[in-house]
Amino acid sequence: MCCLEKTGMKKSQTDEKILNYNDVVLRQSDLDILSGPYYLNDRIIDFYFTYVFLYHSSLDILLVPPSIAFWIMQCPVVDSLGDFIEHLRLTDKALVVFPINDNDDVDRAEGGSHWSLVAYYRKANVFVHHDSCRSVNAAPAKKLYQAVVRYMGSSGSASEASFLECTNSPMQDNGYDCGLYVTATARTICNWHANHKNTDTNDLWFSAVKEQVTPSAVASMRGEILALIRDLMARDRE
Repeated sequence: MCCLEKTGMKKSQTDEKILNYNDVVLRQSDLDILSGPYYLNDRIIDFYFTYVFLYHSSLDILLVPPSIAFWIMQCPVVDSLGDFIEHLRLTDKALVVFPINDNDDVDRAEGGSHWSLVAYYRKANVFVHHDSCRSVNAAPAKKLYQAVVRYMGSSGSASEASFLECTNSPMQDNGYDCGLYVTATARTICNWHANHKNTDTNDLWFSAVKEQVTPSAVASMRGEILALIRDLMARDRE
């Protein structure tokens, strides 16, 4: 089952700011999303990506914010992307993780109904798409790949990086956990990279994802992220 429809949730009239974590601002509605079976929004994914990056504290990995990944996919003039993504220093990264959303309307904030993930691994020079709903996001994932591939090389010429659709990615069994599969897969890939920097490039992280991104592990992530946010809030009040 895929995230083809967002589960409805009433928003409070006063959606107050609850946390500013390394410039990612979270609001009360984000806690509400994590407290129930709801589709994750951009802010929660941005927050968790930031947390994973700071946890590893490694300059050779990059977890791209959803807003940046969205603009890379939707930029109307591909040739102008160079200046936009130059500050990302993609050529210096061994591992880059992009969140993929099926929203194609630049005027619709936090649109779309499904999340997936593309990870670029420099040693293998490959972009891998992980989708928890049988490649529903194959088209937007390929769109991002085609837009960014030329900027991954160390020279001015286009990179020869390939694109791989991972057909055995863990599958979700409900209509709202796609974002959690993205956060769980991103965490697993980053942990794998930290522990296997000298591994055979043909191995990649596939076995780790299969073993660790299970329905039970994904389900527990709501509570883990919620507890993490509340802990950071408590620290802010000290």
